[in-house]
Amino acid sequence: MRNLIALFACSCVALSASAANDPAAAAAARLAASVSRPASAMVPAATKKAEPAEKKAEPKAEPAASASSTSEEDAEVELSAKIAQRLAALRERQQARATAAARAKKIADAKRKQEEQAAAAAAAIAAAPKRGTGWSYEGETGPANWSKINSDWVKCGTGNRQSPIDLRDGIKVNLEQISFDYHPSSFSEVNNGHTIQVTVGGGNFITVGNTVYELQEFHFHRPSEEKINGKGTEMVIHLVHKSAEGKIAIVAVLLERGQPHRLMQTIWDNLPLEKFDTVSPAIVIDPTDALPERRDYFTYMGSLTEPPCTEGVLWMVFKQPMQASPAQMALFSRLYPLNARPVQSTAGRMIKESN
Repeated sequence: MRNLIALFACSCVALSASAANDPAAAAAARLAASVSRPASAMVPAATKKAEPAEKKAEPKAEPAASASSTSEEDAEVELSAKIAQRLAALRERQQARATAAARAKKIADAKRKQEEQAAAAAAAIAAAPKRGTGWSYEGETGPANWSKINSDWVKCGTGNRQSPIDLRDGIKVNLEQISFDYHPSSFSEVNNGHTIQVTVGGGNFITVGNTVYELQEFHFHRPSEEKINGKGTEMVIHLVHKSAEGKIAIVAVLLERGQPHRLMQTIWDNLPLEKFDTVSPAIVIDPTDALPERRDYFTYMGSLTEPPCTEGVLWMVFKQPMQASPAQMALFSRLYPLNARPVQSTAGRMIKESN
């Protein structure tokens, strides 16, 4: 009986410990408690009935004790069976919860691993050099995002010597005249998707500060990228030169409405029919026709105004505009209504201008 009581106590402890989280265990504990009460109550009852029997007929005391012992044994067996049944059910539930928890942990670990792998892949893509080539003057590929399209174009976003700028508060000095050595030359032209670009045959030079630069090409922007005291013009021509050491010098000639522009008309007369097609007419042009009569100018150090926005470019912007007819400007606007980069910060740069 002592063994049964010990087993019952242990079972009650186990059932009570699980009862808070397991309703089935709580029910088992209650059942065990209810089963134990009748079994324990049987002992005094049997004893009380045995006492009178002992007084009246002492010979019958031995059978009564035997019957009482049998009842206790039956109660013990029944209680043990019920407790064992409830304990088995409890263990089964605990095992099911452990299995479910292990499965949930495995799924969570797999999901976390997938998320870590996805994050690592995204970080690798973000860190990889970008090699885009498509850019424009508007939208997602516009000037504000040039530096994000290609890693080699980072200066477009981080440079502090960028062009164009608003030319104001220049230091007036006796700037040396630009020496032009232009002459009639062969040419080719292309609609390159950003502007009309004209490549000029060799042998056309300018000299500035004892450095000689050769004319490479010229092209057009609408409206003018440069501004003078906050004011721009309808178009501008950029004449791009390069020295033997690879230095770049650009001469900018502003264009306003007025009389027809002879050089521009020749270029328009020979426009290619398709974008990216290059034509090489069997005639010559004279780059001198792109220059105004007065050669006073502003000068500063800047950059290319399109990707890759290379800095270290010497800029010379003539004060006097040239003229072009409304029809000539309208023709270009049909091709490129807007192909100008916004003005950039001067970032404390020195700007000089002719007296």
